[in-house]
Amino acid sequence: MKAISFFLFFLIFSISICASGLCASDAIKTAEEEKTDLTNLKILDLKTAGKIALEKNPSFEAAFMRVQQAKEMLNQARATYWPRLDASASFSHTTLSQNAYNTNLAYAKLLNPSATIDDPENYYNTGIRATWILFNGFERYYYNQAARFGKKQSEFAKDDMKRLLLSSVVEIYFSAQLALESIKISEADKTFNQKLYEEAKARSRQGAGSLSDEMNFEIRVIAAELKLLKAKKLFRASMFGLAAVLGMPNAIFPESLTLSNLQSETDEELEPVNIQDLINFALLNRSDIMQSESLLNAAMAEVKMKRAKFYPSVGLSAAYEGTRTNDMAFENDDFGNSAGVNVTYNLFSGGSDRARLGEAISRQKEVTKMLEALRLDVISDVRTSVETLLLAQKELVLLRSSAVLVKKNRDLVEMEYAAGQSSLVRLNEAQRDMITAQSRLALSLVTLRKAWFDLEATIGKISERYDEWQG
Repeated sequence: MKAISFFLFFLIFSISICASGLCASDAIKTAEEEKTDLTNLKILDLKTAGKIALEKNPSFEAAFMRVQQAKEMLNQARATYWPRLDASASFSHTTLSQNAYNTNLAYAKLLNPSATIDDPENYYNTGIRATWILFNGFERYYYNQAARFGKKQSEFAKDDMKRLLLSSVVEIYFSAQLALESIKISEADKTFNQKLYEEAKARSRQGAGSLSDEMNFEIRVIAAELKLLKAKKLFRASMFGLAAVLGMPNAIFPESLTLSNLQSETDEELEPVNIQDLINFALLNRSDIMQSESLLNAAMAEVKMKRAKFYPSVGLSAAYEGTRTNDMAFENDDFGNSAGVNVTYNLFSGGSDRARLGEAISRQKEVTKMLEALRLDVISDVRTSVETLLLAQKELVLLRSSAVLVKKNRDLVEMEYAAGQSSLVRLNEAQRDMITAQSRLALSLVTLRKAWFDLEATIGKISERYDEWQG
C-alpha cells in the first residue's frame, strides 16, 4: 500500500510540473519548406527571384512566425471554455517551538493523560481540484473574438509583408537588369568604335586615312570602356542588393549566376487601365487595409470584453483531497471531497474597470480614424501609380519610334562616312545619339515594367502575380 501511495504521490507531482509548461515544448511543431536549389541555376528570372525571397528572406520568415504566435494565442483563448483540472502534492517537515510543543501537549493530555506528540512531524497532502467558469459576462466569448481577429490581423500582416517584399524584389531586379542592359550597350559602343579604329589604322597604313580619325576612334573606344566599367560596377552593386533581399548567405550570388535579358514590351503592357476599378479593387484587396479592419474588429471585441467586467461571474468547483501525517500510506479515510457553486461580483475596485473600458473605447476610435486615413492614402497611391504608368506608356512609344529612326540614321551616316560623303564629326554625333537613344529606351522599358508592378503592389495584386507564377 505504501508503494502504491508513493507512486500516486510522485505521478500527481510529475503531472503538475509538466502541465505548468516544462513539457510545452513537445507541442511546438515546425514544418520545413522545400527550398529552391541554386546549385545548377545559371540565369535568375524575376519569378525565381520572388520565390527565393519568400523562402529565405528573414523578415518574411519572422512574419510567418508571428502568425504562428497568433494561432497559439487563439488556442489559449479557446482553452478558457474548458474546465480546469489541477493536481497537487506537497510535503512539509515541521519542528515545533518549545512553547508550541508544550501547549499542544497540554491540550492533548486534557483528552488523554498518557498522550504524546511527535516532534518533528511530517505532513503529506495530495488531491485533485476541478474548476469551471459557467458565466463571466461573455468575457470569454469576446476574448475569443479578439483572438480570432488578432490571428487574421497577423495573417494579413504577413500578406502585406509579402506584398512589400515582392515589390522590393521587383525594384532591385529591374535596376540590376537595367545595369546589365547598360553593359550590353557599352559593349556594343566599344565594338563599333573598335571596328572603326581598326579600319582607320588600316587606311593610315595605306596612306588613305588621317591620324586624327584614328585618334578619334581610339578615344571613343576608351570612353566606351570607361562606361562599361561603370555599368559593371553598378550591376555588381545591384546584385549584392538583390542577394540581400533574397536572403542569400553573405548577400552574394554564385559567380556564374546572371539575370535574364530585358525583353521588349508586350501589347498588354501598353493597354489603358480603368482607375476607378483599380481603386475599388485596392480597397477590397489591400492586405494592410484588411489588417486594419481586423484590428478594428479586435478593438470592438475588446470593448465588449471590458464591459463584461460589470457582470457577475459564476463557476463550479470540486475537489478530492487527502492529508496524512508521518507516512505516505494514504487510505480512504484520509481523503475528503467538496463541491460548490461560486458567484462573484465586484462592487468597487477604485474605478479601474471603468477606466479600462474607457481606454478600450478610445483605442477603438483611434483605430477607426487610422483606417479612414489609410483608405485615403491607398486611393492617393493608386491615382499616382496610374499616372506614372500612363506617362511611362506614352514615353516608351515615343522612344521606341525615336530609337528606330536614330539607328537608321547612324547606319546611313556610317555608310556616307565610309564613302567619304560625311564628316567624322557627323558620325560621332550619330553614334552618340544612338547610344543615348538605346539607353533612354532601356530605361523607359524598365520604368514601364516597374510602373506595372508598382501599380499591382499598390492595389494588392502583386501577390496574385506571384501565385500565378507558382501555378
